[in-house]
Amino acid sequence: MTKILVIGAGRSATTLISYLLKHAEGHNWKITVADMDVKLAEQKVNGHLNGDAISFDIENEQKRQDVISSHDFIISMLPAFMHMPVALDCLALNKHLATASYVSQEMKSLHETAKQKKLLFLNECGLDPGIDHASAMKLIHEVENSGGKVISFKSYCGGLVAPESNTNPWGYKFSWNPRNVVLAGQSTAQYLQNGETKFIPYNRLFKQIETIEVTGFGKFDAYANRDSLSYIDVYGLDEIKTMLRGTLRQQNYCKAWHVFVQLGLTDDSAALTDLNLNTYEDLVKAFLPQSKGTLKERLANFIGADWDSEIEVMLDYLEILTKKPLILNKVSAAKHLQALLEEKWKLEKGDKDMIVMQHLFECLNSKGEKFKIVSSLVVKGDDPVNTAMSKTVGLPLAICVKNFLTGVFAEHGVVVPTTEKIYTPLLKELEAYGICFEETSINV
Repeated sequence: MTKILVIGAGRSATTLISYLLKHAEGHNWKITVADMDVKLAEQKVNGHLNGDAISFDIENEQKRQDVISSHDFIISMLPAFMHMPVALDCLALNKHLATASYVSQEMKSLHETAKQKKLLFLNECGLDPGIDHASAMKLIHEVENSGGKVISFKSYCGGLVAPESNTNPWGYKFSWNPRNVVLAGQSTAQYLQNGETKFIPYNRLFKQIETIEVTGFGKFDAYANRDSLSYIDVYGLDEIKTMLRGTLRQQNYCKAWHVFVQLGLTDDSAALTDLNLNTYEDLVKAFLPQSKGTLKERLANFIGADWDSEIEVMLDYLEILTKKPLILNKVSAAKHLQALLEEKWKLEKGDKDMIVMQHLFECLNSKGEKFKIVSSLVVKGDDPVNTAMSKTVGLPLAICVKNFLTGVFAEHGVVVPTTEKIYTPLLKELEAYGICFEETSINV
């Protein structure tokens, strides 16, 4: 029997766990779901005969190593900064590992040792990163195999709310870790545009945006991700002129979020200890220079020409300029903001989230003629638990773990899903779950 350990039973793990349990009996697997909240783990296992739920504290080194040592394949659904203790234990105890997170420099440094030990350390195998890699590499290889080359590649993805569940002016509800949303973009974005390296610092990120249109779903704001340049090498696009990866939000979201950035409300670096901070009105007032007028007038003057009625409506919805009480004490501005957003941007009963992804390619064919490829994906969730985010993060990881354990591919070391042996069966099975791209090729 192969024993699989899933560490973390949060929002994005639901579909992953369900898939593994569904296939457990047929492949003789035992699935252990480990979480600090054992009741949450028990809910995800749901009494399955091939499943088990345990309490798990990542900080308890001895128990962590004991649990890992008793399993064959480890899947970490923890936040990215928590992966390394698990990865180092896996390396020492000769266990395979999979995550949906970006490959950090620390993780990358384990490649040669993992490869020598014939261990798979699969990373970036969720939605973004993950499905984006697999779908992009499929198209890149098709262009190259026909004698052409890719000269421009832009890729965008967003975890949004479905139109029928869009009940607030921000067009956003949480379907994954709220902290990641609040802290998004705080590293300088870097990308390639027409052969020139470009940088966008955090203070301009949500202002310097593009508009992306997806047929049938309208237009979206798109802001640049932190590092697009490293994927030139990952995708083997040495001669490319434009390389950009970005995040999608509903239109107008970015200009309103930019207000929080300018104020400093997304800062997580220091706890605010002023005992006079009792309401959100107090919080905003504390971040504004002294001036006359109502709080809204002072904020509008501070923002300047960018202030408009749409921003006003979005801030009014949050009640952030009112005497709404702060529910936390002595925490950062970002944590105060997060607490408010978790109340206001909650998926309610019956709500559905939505994933939107789009790849935009500019290519030359074998005759040197230019053409474009537009590849778009839209996936809707079923309900607030079985979300599109959970499907698109969990399924790729679960499918690739199954494919490795059943011998479909046999790569070792620190790996991402950019090789044909990994992405071809992955994309094929994802189609069976309704996760498939619409592709259009246009001659220019």
